[in-house]
Amino acid sequence: MEKYLSYLEIERGLSSNTILAYQNDIVAFIDFLEGQNISESKNIVRNHFSIYTKNLMDENINPSSITRKIASLKGFFKFLNAKQELKHNPALGIESPRVPKKLPRVVSTDDIEKMLKTNLSTLEKAVFELLYATGLRVSELVGLNLLNIDLKVNTVRTFGKGSKEKIVPLGKPAAQAVKSYLKERETVLKLNKIENEQRVFINAKGKRISRQWVYSFIRSLGEGIQKTITPHTIRHSFATHLLERGADLRVVQELLGHANIATTQLYTHVSKKRLKEVYFAING
Repeated sequence: MEKYLSYLEIERGLSSNTILAYQNDIVAFIDFLEGQNISESKNIVRNHFSIYTKNLMDENINPSSITRKIASLKGFFKFLNAKQELKHNPALGIESPRVPKKLPRVVSTDDIEKMLKTNLSTLEKAVFELLYATGLRVSELVGLNLLNIDLKVNTVRTFGKGSKEKIVPLGKPAAQAVKSYLKERETVLKLNKIENEQRVFINAKGKRISRQWVYSFIRSLGEGIQKTITPHTIRHSFATHLLERGADLRVVQELLGHANIATTQLYTHVSKKRLKEVYFAING
């Protein structure tokens, strides 16, 4: 397992959070095998995966979570087989439960405007503007360094899942919010006697802001408009609003950093759904 986790980090370039999830999935399956009195890998057969999947379903585990767990195991056993740690791949051909497509939650442009009009600090305004203007994931946003933002041409350069590079244009409101924040950031650095700090978003102590801070901040904004939202809601809204205004699906795919356009196509269903809601609201 250690070899596999190293492979995920070095060759696949996956984040530490994703690798930890893979590790937990594999350990849970090993624990299950021990309960089945399986102590040697050569004795693992496809039926063990079927029993394991059924057990997860009986525990009312979300189908999407089960699908992820099975995907983790498929990747692990494929790796072991390829490295000849196993002579056979017992996970070959196993199926995951069907996951119903869930439309991502989005907020309207009016809601975005309402949240922007609340009393935000320069840090909060820059974070919110950047999330909505670029569709960045939270991990990408908190990991930004100064060299990732070019305010001369207004672009943001990040590395998403699988270390895939993407360069996203930055609109004028977001660029201005970032510029205003960077001025205040200098004051924070001086107060904390910090030099040569490369991290973009820092708290009052000069430390990089956390994912938890961003989630808490966005959740509080949602409460102000009586809605439950997360940073991912802002990402979904970014993509949906672009498509509603005629953006090409491939362009949105690149901006979001999706490896598969099928993932991006889900947003077209959101746009159609909202189009119907507007139509019937007007025409009854």
